[in-house]
Amino acid sequence: MKWLRISTALIGIAACSFVLAQVAPHARQAGAIFAAQDDPAALSELKLDTVLRQNERLVQDNIEAALASGDADLANSFVVLARERNIALPDDILTRVSDAVKEENSTSYFARRFATGLVTGSADDVASLSGTVAGDLFVIGDIRDVVREGKHLAMGEDTDRLVLGLAAVGLAVTAATYVSVGGAAPVRAGLTLVKDARKVGRLGEGLAKWAGRSAREVVDTPMLQNAVASGSVLRPGETARAIKAAFHAEKAGALVRLGKDVTRVAEKTGARGAMDTLRIAEGPKDVARAARLAQAQGGKTRAIMKLLGRGALLLVGGAFDLTLWLFGAALTLFGLLSSIKTTAERLTQSWCDRRRARRLRRARIAGEADLANAALTA
Repeated sequence: MKWLRISTALIGIAACSFVLAQVAPHARQAGAIFAAQDDPAALSELKLDTVLRQNERLVQDNIEAALASGDADLANSFVVLARERNIALPDDILTRVSDAVKEENSTSYFARRFATGLVTGSADDVASLSGTVAGDLFVIGDIRDVVREGKHLAMGEDTDRLVLGLAAVGLAVTAATYVSVGGAAPVRAGLTLVKDARKVGRLGEGLAKWAGRSAREVVDTPMLQNAVASGSVLRPGETARAIKAAFHAEKAGALVRLGKDVTRVAEKTGARGAMDTLRIAEGPKDVARAARLAQAQGGKTRAIMKLLGRGALLLVGGAFDLTLWLFGAALTLFGLLSSIKTTAERLTQSWCDRRRARRLRRARIAGEADLANAALTA
């Protein structure tokens, strides 16, 4: 019976040790992710380890998809990621990516996309963004947007108040750009990207709601309606002054900070990278995190966000599973320690019982000897 109890405790040690060996790697990963949840760069690296380990062809398949969609910048981002992760890629894919990047950076392509951005006010790459920013710096783009959306508002039609507010903020920032000799240009570019993302439907729902609330605080709607009703894109100076009067510059701080963060992302990932960020962001904090991620990861940021989505920026979803791994590891460790404690106690008890039995046996033998000696003496 005694050895059965000891054997049971030993079996408990063996079972808990086996389970802990299976759970420990997952628990270690979960702990590392929780520890890195406030560091987008470290968090994305940990999540990439898991994603890439599950599918060895993931990078190659995404490069093929990016090339098929004409997004050479994204394909090149995956090449950078593969190079830093020591992932081998076929030579023909590397050649195709290189050729696509050269074509995208050619003078003719840049000129064509620049003109598109200047005329339409929409941007999805560096060239078209340059054209859009150029238009906004000459206030043509912002006045065009304010006049268009303002007239919709005045006539009771559907109005994109976010584009309206961003254009109004942009006019004030443009004025600051001229005063500071380009010092506010980065903010100007960031606001243009946000406005363009809204126009093409690539602004995340949460971020759009936040930006819409911020834009409504910035603009005096009745005054703006009057300015737009009498304004025209053919009289940019007069229209800009009238719009400026309806703009509360002191309330534009949040949108200006957003513009700065978007620009920081675009500086490292390009206009499309900034668009990707705006699409997955649920608020300005997400964009700020994306800026930190872009500063740390550079050219592979777009690939990371493509693979991880918003999970590249913060701990979303899966937190319950991570907690379960940690709880399971702690519970298994507790079971192992308890089994070791029980085994030690039972072994100690068995050893003490044996010593006690030996002492009693020796005492009995000694007593019997004394009795025998006493009988002989008598």
